[in-house]
Amino acid sequence: MRRQQGFSYVVVMFLIGVLSIVSVRALENTLNTERRDLEAELLWRGQAYREAIRRYYVGGPGTATSYPHELKDLLHDQRLVRPSRPLRKLYRDPLTPQGEWGLVHDESGALIGVYSRSQVKPLKRAGFPKELAGFDNAQHYSDWKFVYRPNPESKP
Repeated sequence: MRRQQGFSYVVVMFLIGVLSIVSVRALENTLNTERRDLEAELLWRGQAYREAIRRYYVGGPGTATSYPHELKDLLHDQRLVRPSRPLRKLYRDPLTPQGEWGLVHDESGALIGVYSRSQVKPLKRAGFPKELAGFDNAQHYSDWKFVYRPNPESKP
């Protein structure tokens, strides 16, 4: 009998090891890409809500301004003779399974903003637009509050 040296076995084990490492890295990249996409969707939807609240606030009759009381008020603003639609549809929170937003109310109970209820740590830590500057170094997605407050120096 010839002496078997096991060279083929070692090569196969090495290839399996390399293939496993490459597969794990590819899976990590895919998961990070998916999470970044969900994060970008959260930013877009949150800013859509913030802008809809701003339009509702400044779009009142005459010089009267008021915030909506609930999210459904953003779909049909009937305070004017000709109703407007600050928001075309209610968007779901992309980071939570239920898709429900946390709501930010002012002291009078009016709706001034929304936030995600996700307690996951964000991937994006800096580089936000100036209206979202408070999002830098947030610990959780729930710290990203999309709130509209009028600038006191400017008129609506």
